[in-house]
Amino acid sequence: MSSNSKLRLALFFGGQSPEHEVSIRSARNIAAAVRPDRYELLLVGVDKSGRWFEVEPQAFFADALHIEQGHQLALIPGHAQASVVRMSDRSPLHIDVVFPIIHGPNGEDGSLQGVLRQLGLPFVGPDVTASAAAMDKDLCKRILREAGQLVAEGFTFGKHEAAAIDYAGVVNKLGSPVFIKPANMGSSVGVSRADNAEEFAAAVAEAFRYDKKILVEEMIQGRELECAVMGNAIPQASGVGEVVKNEKFYDYESKYLSDTAAEVVIPAKGIDAKTQEKLRYVALQAYRALGCEGMTRVDMFLTADDRVYVNELNTLPGFTSISMYPKLWQAAGMSYAQLIDKLVDLALEKAAEEAALEKVL
Repeated sequence: MSSNSKLRLALFFGGQSPEHEVSIRSARNIAAAVRPDRYELLLVGVDKSGRWFEVEPQAFFADALHIEQGHQLALIPGHAQASVVRMSDRSPLHIDVVFPIIHGPNGEDGSLQGVLRQLGLPFVGPDVTASAAAMDKDLCKRILREAGQLVAEGFTFGKHEAAAIDYAGVVNKLGSPVFIKPANMGSSVGVSRADNAEEFAAAVAEAFRYDKKILVEEMIQGRELECAVMGNAIPQASGVGEVVKNEKFYDYESKYLSDTAAEVVIPAKGIDAKTQEKLRYVALQAYRALGCEGMTRVDMFLTADDRVYVNELNTLPGFTSISMYPKLWQAAGMSYAQLIDKLVDLALEKAAEEAALEKVL
């Protein structure tokens, strides 16, 4: 810790994915809620070319949704608290714990978590394996299916198979419409709904822009529900919220650029106590199946006959002004500042348990 006994909390944001701007919005909300009496806040922005910068607070809270370049940073694994240094004068950026809020590839897919492990820095959220498995929708659903969870039926295709993907064959197995999505992407980037062969061909091409592996899935007719889960060995689930869509498909633009595309309802209306408990149980089981720690948002569908399908797990959920994860905990009586404290404490707990393990030398 620093001399004034405050925790040096580094907020990592930005990144090279299409969710760059969403990450900055999330980071600003977190920074605004951080308790100044407990934390010394450090801002680390990753620009779209992958360069890391120490960002000044004044620039950070400006209107522009891009990384203002300050001191460029370099990473030195194996140097504990001096593992992140300013390139200009090689002075260390002393960090006690990291709150990574870089969405999408190279942020929540296990790669950044691996870097932080190499640097010896405690961090908020799941570790490498859970992050990678949750980000890859194909692997995630294989694990969930093995664990007995209901997931949408579908096909996985590699880019080398693109020319051979047959719309008629897909619809014969899955019905219509179908959803096409990149395997490794968040915030509905590259996700499309297809009701005919022309839309399907365009959707496949769009999904392959973002990943070399895509999923084609059946449409689940049901309510779109979300549950926030938090904890390490003994996780807790929040109540359940609902995304009520006012458009045919809730894509990236609808989520972040439209004020009318959907309404977030917390708690979800008209769900009895028994079904609420079932949804929370499914969310916790999904969390455990992937080995998540810290936090994850579990997205589910509830059908008319009360079946619960797990759609996906988001291991670094959004913290924007409209994001469900913090809102669900606020509805449970936990303030934004208390939520950040709890997530940081879980990160430090996880790091302490890891440090106590015997290492083979």
